[in-house]
Amino acid sequence: MSNSLTNVLTFAVLGFMGVRLVTGLRRSRSTEGRSIVAAVVHNIGWRHVWPVPLLLTAVIAVATALVQVPGLSWGWWSMLRGIGNPVFGDSDATAGTVLEWIIPLTFMALLLPALPLFAYAEERMFRTGAQRWARGRRTLKVLQFGMIHVIIGIPIGAALALSIGGAYFMWVYLRAFRVHQSEHAATIESTTAHTVYNGLLVILVLLAITLDAVL
Repeated sequence: MSNSLTNVLTFAVLGFMGVRLVTGLRRSRSTEGRSIVAAVVHNIGWRHVWPVPLLLTAVIAVATALVQVPGLSWGWWSMLRGIGNPVFGDSDATAGTVLEWIIPLTFMALLLPALPLFAYAEERMFRTGAQRWARGRRTLKVLQFGMIHVIIGIPIGAALALSIGGAYFMWVYLRAFRVHQSEHAATIESTTAHTVYNGLLVILVLLAITLDAVL
């Protein structure tokens, strides 16, 4: 694939991601969106924070190992010379230009307010109702949670590693359901854990971008 075509496709992806992030931001300002965001933010506690560094370390370690396996390093975003997750807007197409840090910082600014809503959508899809599922279906949902990230461009091995996070969020959901006997309360609890995890990841990316720009 020629560099010019790759660049065109890359900027098309970045444009699409920008639209998605703006849509998420707008939804976070709606009545329903504000309600969900408030419920998640007010629910954040130490129980959601302390496991995240351990979880993130495990995911990164497994992802690093899996992408060494032939075929598992493939992802359509990396094929376009993108770096990591396209939602972070990091690509070789913008390297060496002011867009190298403007696009990621803009994307992060749009993403942060809507993080609870994106997490809530995934929790409803992959966790809500899990108390009624057999163990096999729960396992399948955990794997599906990881592999769905291949669609957004993450390498196959990294997506498989994200299933570790899916397993943790499933455990959080089931634990909360046993306590509250409420699907909604359990979904908010797993959404909170998911949001804190994603939030730390975004903070780390922001720090990396800032340090790279300064140094």
